[in-house]
Amino acid sequence: MRFVKGHGTGNDFVILPDADGELDLSPALVRALCHRGTGIGADGVLRVVLTAAEPAGAAALTAGGGERAAARWFMDYRNADGSIAEMCGNGIRVFARYLVDAGYAAPGRLVIATRAGLRAVEVPADGDVTVEMGPPELAAGPVPVTVAGREFAAVPVSMGNPHAVCFADDLDPAGLARLDLRAPAYPAAAFPEGVNVEVVVPAPDGVAMRVFERGVGETASCGTGACAVAVAWATRNDVGPPARVAVDLPGGRLTVGWRESTVLLSGPAVLVSDGVLRPDWLRAAGGPVPVAPGGERRPSAVGAG
Repeated sequence: MRFVKGHGTGNDFVILPDADGELDLSPALVRALCHRGTGIGADGVLRVVLTAAEPAGAAALTAGGGERAAARWFMDYRNADGSIAEMCGNGIRVFARYLVDAGYAAPGRLVIATRAGLRAVEVPADGDVTVEMGPPELAAGPVPVTVAGREFAAVPVSMGNPHAVCFADDLDPAGLARLDLRAPAYPAAAFPEGVNVEVVVPAPDGVAMRVFERGVGETASCGTGACAVAVAWATRNDVGPPARVAVDLPGGRLTVGWRESTVLLSGPAVLVSDGVLRPDWLRAAGGPVPVAPGGERRPSAVGAG
């Protein structure tokens, strides 16, 4: 089974090409792939599958409007703990970069189906990738969230997945770096499917943030989190839309543009390496081991082409 490793500002992914939807991507296999000691190591898995071959892709097309015909590929995203997530801002940029690099799509504008709906991505031949993340949803708030022993009046924002944005105005980026983000606490009734928690401080050119992602833990970057933070910051300061916010994360800088109808997320999408998973490791991890008709192991069709 072939794989590609990539990242967006340090938020890293195992990419599994599976055009025809033949791979049974179990939670156990995802956890094994993402384990940094005994697997490849990643914050999540991106399965690259044709929209027509994935049942969840049909649901994404239902609300796709005029973009449906263009959404040839579906991004099946899984968190490191094996759970399914609706959307990943860094992941979709890496996903789109892979499609262009592998020859599945030409540079330019792509439409990708996700569990959060259809997303348009601008992929140049090289350089930063920009994705239209759709309109944000600011829920009634605030919601009490406890992080690092401090209670915040968090701003709930959905970018297709849930976020709780916590402003720590008394800290600077150095103070932010010292916080212990493990195990934030929040009311389950407010976020019944879990939530990504961001702590935000002012920065010279915009804002700086750290994030605890549901199903993963703290990550070096979160694209949907950067969008949620930018929207919450702009709303709090009565700026925009339109608004443009530079968001600094431990893994690098993302730029967020909030327009009337959508949020634009721009940043790097880097493909790091190509590899092949060994059959013995796959068997131990509970994954499929392709076998040829004569009983011999054969290269997996996953990733062919």
